Amino acid sequence: MKITQVERFVTAVPHIPSIEKSRPGHYRDNPITILRVHTDEGIVGLGEGGRGDLMEDVEQAWVGTDPLTLNLTTMGGAMAMACFDIVGKALGVPAYRLMGTKHFDRVPVGWWSPPLEPAEFAAMAEEGARLGYKTHKLKARPDTIVETVKLMTKAAGPDYGIIVDPNFTFGDLATSLRLARELEAYNIQAFEDPFQYLPGWHAYHHFRQHSIIPLAPHLGDPKVMMSAIRADAADMFNMGGNVETLMIMAGMAESAGLPIWLQAVGLGLGVSGAYGTHVHAVIRNATIPSDSLHFTRENDLIGGALTPQEGFVDVPETPGLGVELDMAALETYRVG
Repeated sequence: MKITQVERFVTAVPHIPSIEKSRPGHYRDNPITILRVHTDEGIVGLGEGGRGDLMEDVEQAWVGTDPLTLNLTTMGGAMAMACFDIVGKALGVPAYRLMGTKHFDRVPVGWWSPPLEPAEFAAMAEEGARLGYKTHKLKARPDTIVETVKLMTKAAGPDYGIIVDPNFTFGDLATSLRLARELEAYNIQAFEDPFQYLPGWHAYHHFRQHSIIPLAPHLGDPKVMMSAIRADAADMFNMGGNVETLMIMAGMAESAGLPIWLQAVGLGLGVSGAYGTHVHAVIRNATIPSDSLHFTRENDLIGGALTPQEGFVDVPETPGLGVELDMAALETYRVG
């Protein structure tokens, strides 16, 4: 089998209105490239690039390659997705069978918010609870997070879980502990990266000794994860990377008795959502809802095939990724 052609479609799909208003035009400045990878056996695989990656040289790099000879689990990005799709179709198996043992028939996903005003966060929490999501991850800022959590809890109820992700903007240990104390009465499921942990983990270790709120570093390097485990500096992890890296890191976390969640893909469309669903299915301690967010766009370009139900996405059982492009939608949102 050989790759004979790589079709490339650059698309710009807006987010749902509650997200779009905080990042107007972001989807136009960071378009997403969809690939249709053709082979000489008539099998076509789908791939999806990262935000802003136009992948202009992809055909020159891949035409003539035999997908059956590749070590797929060490690959990442759009061509990894497309090759998992092709090989799965060639062998008549869903993509997860090429990755490992399936542990989930459906995988949990969480609701998500960019930086918003507290009342807007609360409105999104009410929406998320109504749609059946159990966990809501939000991009937090130190001056508004306490009011935000109070309003979200009032809107969605005390059982609605909140993951606070400041992207290090809580600044330091003292500020993070102060905010944690103010939030301990609420259903905070994690602080993700509240402040910088490098060059060492001592401040994260100290946080864990003085707060009941779980601490979750977002990592993509097994060596860094091992250093966090040795330093007793984490309660759980958010992980990114290719399948092999994720499996290694998941095994390390499981050995330490720590749960994880995945960000194998993020604010993408349906093709990456399908890939992320297959990856999640084979990682048994990925018990926290993932950051696979294809459903936060006004159109996922796969006809809504993986729309979450009550906060879960069904793992496809048909060969390959198990989704097909909605070509009419693709043309509607195509910009290149």
